[in-house]
Amino acid sequence: MLRYFIEVAYKGTHYSGFQTQDNAETIQSKVEEALQTIYKKEFQLTCSSRTDAGVHALQNFFHLDTETELNLKLVYNLNAVLPNDIIIKQIFLVEPDKHARFSATHRQYKYYITRERNPFLTETAWFYPYNLDIDALQQAADLLLTYADFTTFSKRNTQVKTFLCQIIVSKWYYENDCLVYEVKANRFLRGMVRGLVGTMLKVGRGLISLDDFELIIEAKDCTKANFNTPANGLFLVKVTYPD
Repeated sequence: MLRYFIEVAYKGTHYSGFQTQDNAETIQSKVEEALQTIYKKEFQLTCSSRTDAGVHALQNFFHLDTETELNLKLVYNLNAVLPNDIIIKQIFLVEPDKHARFSATHRQYKYYITRERNPFLTETAWFYPYNLDIDALQQAADLLLTYADFTTFSKRNTQVKTFLCQIIVSKWYYENDCLVYEVKANRFLRGMVRGLVGTMLKVGRGLISLDDFELIIEAKDCTKANFNTPANGLFLVKVTYPD
């Protein structure tokens, strides 16, 4: 049995997330359909990271096990039958014990905010026209580096054994016409990045203080966080694996 990794990028606007769901179009279902079209057989993919409906990715991965030797030059053919908002970047053979999800060591996200209406950013950034204190936002971002338990920033009904995460990058900055929050961690909880962004923005607007933000983290209560952050500004930008 051979194991392959498939690297993909996609604009998630018109999909119900990354992983297959009943009666919904997802990135996984579209890639599986493309593989079936080319190879005339069914393939079952395993996802590296779930992304919610409307979330985008510059890099994400599947793995698949098959007795069929995949022609790695067929990336062009697969992209030809995929929708224009999904591309396969590469397919490569890996060791049988390499797992798209469990072998990953870190994941990195960016959240994009636009302060002015821009028709070219409607689907890829959140229009948020409020005055923000960037220094206060960065102080809140720095504070996250001192914590490990992010129960507050996990949505309910999530099946995880621990809420511990190790955040190693947490910063706000400007990139082109957008304000960006970038975060990198060994793992993320359900809704975590959007919860972090939404709650920090309250600090940036002066609606809560930095001390309030710290109390929200320590409360370990998801009702204290603000998850009303739309999906369209969120990008999974990198999934890191051991060499």
